[in-house]
Amino acid sequence: MTDENQNENETTSAPEKKQRGNNRRPANNKKPEAKVAADGVNADIEERVVAVNRVAKVVKGGRRFSFSALIIVGDKKGKVGYGLGKAKEVPDAIRKAGQVAMKKMINVSIDKGTIPHEIYGDYCGGKVLFMPAGEGTGIKAAGACRTILELAGIKNVLTKSVKGNNPHNIVKATFKALQNLRAVSDIAKAREKDIKGIRVKN
Repeated sequence: MTDENQNENETTSAPEKKQRGNNRRPANNKKPEAKVAADGVNADIEERVVAVNRVAKVVKGGRRFSFSALIIVGDKKGKVGYGLGKAKEVPDAIRKAGQVAMKKMINVSIDKGTIPHEIYGDYCGGKVLFMPAGEGTGIKAAGACRTILELAGIKNVLTKSVKGNNPHNIVKATFKALQNLRAVSDIAKAREKDIKGIRVKN
């Protein structure tokens, strides 16, 4: 009789252990859902590589080579940013630059697919002129400047590179100009007037 009682206890205890294990499993299923939500936030942001350079650091034993990457990110809805990353391998440099660019994103004032007014941006040896354009003109720019305008969501604009070919200076000059753009609504609010009372030159 004792052996039969022990077998019954073993058979009854096994399902209870399974039930206890099943009760604990749903608590661990929340992590994958959080990852999917986090990835969904960055799904609309596009990333492009502007320049990748090999740099060298001279030390006592010789030279240590690494790579630097300049990345532009944007959602094509008025937000754009840039970042510079350095690492021993190119993929790591691009990843670091992308993380920096995400933190440096700015809002760009866009009026009917173009910029609100003419503006001039300069940084060290880079100088760029931006002018609004009508619908159907497209983005008349090249290099890093064109990449920034596309990812910002601007569809029609005229540009002129006055000075400089260094992509780093051109990128910083372009961002300096985009930061100084002011929408008509912002100017009207600062002057405490209606938008209709402000004369806009086309």
